Formats: sequence, structure tokens, C-alpha cells
Amino acid sequence: METSIINETLASKDEPPLSGTEQTSASGPATALQNSAPETPSRQHPKWNDWRWQIRNRIRTFQDLTDFFPSLRSHSSIAKVAEKYPMAITPYYASLIKTADYSDPVLQMSVPQGQEMFAPDFLHADPLEEEEDMPVPGLVHRYRDRALLMATTMCSMYCRHCTRKRVAGYEESSISVCQLNEITNYLHAHPEVKDVVISGGDPMTLPTSLLERILMAVRSVPSVEIIRIGTRVPVVLPQRITNELTQMIAKYHPVWVNTHFNHPNEITPEAQAACAKLANAGIPLGNQTVLLRGINDVPQVIEELCRGLVRMRVRPYYLFQCDLVRGVEHFRTPISRGIEIMEYLRGRLSGLAIPAFVVDAPHGGGKIPLLPNYLVSTSPTNTVLRNYEGMMVNYPEPVEPMPRAPATSPALRTSSPGVWDLSAGHASVIVPAGGQRQKRRASRKSHRTLAREDQHPEFSSLLESIMSDTNN
Repeated sequence: METSIINETLASKDEPPLSGTEQTSASGPATALQNSAPETPSRQHPKWNDWRWQIRNRIRTFQDLTDFFPSLRSHSSIAKVAEKYPMAITPYYASLIKTADYSDPVLQMSVPQGQEMFAPDFLHADPLEEEEDMPVPGLVHRYRDRALLMATTMCSMYCRHCTRKRVAGYEESSISVCQLNEITNYLHAHPEVKDVVISGGDPMTLPTSLLERILMAVRSVPSVEIIRIGTRVPVVLPQRITNELTQMIAKYHPVWVNTHFNHPNEITPEAQAACAKLANAGIPLGNQTVLLRGINDVPQVIEELCRGLVRMRVRPYYLFQCDLVRGVEHFRTPISRGIEIMEYLRGRLSGLAIPAFVVDAPHGGGKIPLLPNYLVSTSPTNTVLRNYEGMMVNYPEPVEPMPRAPATSPALRTSSPGVWDLSAGHASVIVPAGGQRQKRRASRKSHRTLAREDQHPEFSSLLESIMSDTNN
């Protein structure tokens, strides 16, 4: 994926220009943030609440890390892993580490460990095949009505479980003007796309003016109804959520923000204040949690997290099964663990606080929701259901089934059929492409056609005339 920084002169009341040698150059502002050695993080620092100071002083090297956490000096593998998968930790997020060892959930999510080098054959750099669904650089179009715009490869903190470890952090850059124009042209040409997710990297690490340029470009497409921003900034860099940023985003409503809290330790007064600013600006908030072994794969931890989220007006949206991405095998849990957690949550939390447990399927299969089985038995007259307590009830089906209303949406008739189309009577079969049985059938059909042509030469010319006649 080709990316480049847009040269930008920053001038705003909450984004002071970089000082000294940290001026915007031909390579753009992001590279300048890395030139000076970071200061030892301290909450007493006078610039602690300056988000740009936080980015400039991220922990990037093994030396930076051990200056802050001397007890980690014995973990020499950290340096080797960081060469393959970049490390960056904001001083703020580092301050949430309570114990400087791998029992600490915040440390596990931010500090490299040797297990990241374990790479079984079933893991892949791009397990979701995003690049296969990228019609133009920087835009993933998998679902018919949704697309994902990769605004930047930079994050303020590089999560060790990141599904885009193949690109995140190697070259901290953002989308170019040329790419943005190409994406906008594509969206104009595909009015079926109603929902655009701006992701990365983390788009909220961009200067406000640059993020606005992207929002403005997407909002200029009349067929785009919803814009979503995917960000972990409220979790790892809450100082970034300034009044200026929220006021800018609010100009492009309807805009939704999905953030990424994984553990109750991440819900701090600063994070709560950041979410409150977004919510008070009329920006609905959702949360996408990744199920991580040894971090949050205990039902009570997820329950505490979900309760904390709804108190902040953040709707638990997804609980993701960890993707089959290289470098994260040590974080993966069995799918049965996620089902167990969902079984536990039902009846203990309101529906508003329960996320959907999903597997983002390999090979670009998209999100597949998984639930405990509450349907015990079904027949044309009765369905047996169970609740979270194990209580079983009989639900009588209608005595005289109502006739099904005909489909009225042209989209239902033109899109590829799915399971719903079968159940609704709009399609009779869905045949997976590329199966051996389909190949054998196609081969037999071809042989039969050739045999008929040999026996009846007039058949071929008749067939050609029929196929060329647009009236037939």
C-alpha cells in the first residue's frame, strides 16, 4: 500500500507549531516527531496534557523502555521483536502499568514479547485479505454498502495484538491528496456505499486540519450517509480529544466513533473525560474489544469492562475473536471461551451492555456472529427456547402463517443471494464457487455440449444465433 504524508502547516489554538528543529519538512510533520530523544515519562511534567508532547515522547526503543521500567532489562528479546513489529507507547499509557511484568494487562498489550515471533503456517500477514478487497489504494470495499478508508499507518500506541501488524508503524505516514481524490471518485462511482469507516493506523493521530480534509472529502459524496471513525486514542492518548477536535468532527454529522477498550484498567478519569467530550458533542460511541488470552478472557473482567463502558456512554459493540495474524498467536483463545463469556453476560447485563461476539473470518469472509444456542427445537407448530437460567419454554408458532410480503428493494434482486434470500424465497440455491463437484459438473456440461455439436452441427449455429439475439 503506497502512502505519503501530506505537507501541512499546523496552526490552531490546541495544536501549537512544533518548535526548534521540529518543523514540517518534505517528509511531513509525522517524521519530525521522532527526531529528539523522549523525556522520561512523568505525570508531573508540565506538558503532560499536551497530546503532541505525548506523541513526541513515546517509548520507541528498548533503551527508552528500560529507562522507565528498569526491571525489564533482562528481557533482551524485546529489542529483537521491536525490530520486526514496531513499538510505541505513549507516556500516559505507560503510566497505567501497575506491575512491570507480563502479568500486567496494560504491559502485555503494549510491550513486545518473544512469543510474537512464533509463526505457525495457519497465521498470515493479512488474514482478512483486506488488500484483495482494495479496489483503489487505501480503500477496502468488502461489504456491499460499507467501505473502510485507511487514513494513516501511524498509531500513538502500537497494540501487540494489532490485525494490521504488516503495515502499522513501519513508516508513519498518511494518505496523500492523490489517493484521497481517487477514493472520493470511487465512492462517487459506487453509490451503494452508504457507510465509510475511517481507520488506519489511528486517524485521530492526524492533525485536526488533515482529519477534517478527509471528513470533508467523504462527506462530499452524496450517497455516503454515515461516517465512522475507528480510534484507540480515547484509551491510549485521551489528551488528543480536545474541544477543537470534537467541534470539528461535529460539523460532519452523522459521525460515529468506535473506540477500543480491552480491560477495566484502561477506564481512567482521563479516558472518561475524553469520551464525555465526544458524547457531549453529539457523537455516538461504540467499543470494539478483542478477546485476549491472559488479559480479558475471564467473564467477570468483560462484565466489569462493559459496565464501565456504558457508564461512559460507550456502547459495547463487538467482542472480537483474535484474528489469525502473525505475531498474535499467544493472545488467541478458543472460540468456546468467547461463547462461555457470552453465556455468562446474558442475564447479568442489560442488552445495551452486551457486545456481539464475532469472528472476522479468514479469506475475507467478514464478521460472523456467534452466540450460545438458545433454540432447543423447532417445528411448524412449536419452538422450544431456553433462557440464560436454563429454563425451557414452548413458543407456539402462528396457526395460520401470514403470507410473506414481496421484496420491493431493487438491491435485493440485484445483489448476490445470501442465506436470507433462500429463507425468504428470493433464491433457490447458493452454490459455492470453485468446489470440486461444481468443476466436475461444468466439465460434464462442456463435454455434452461438444458431443451435441459433433452429432448435430446445426446446433452450434442455432445456439450462437439465440445467444446473439438480444430479444431472447
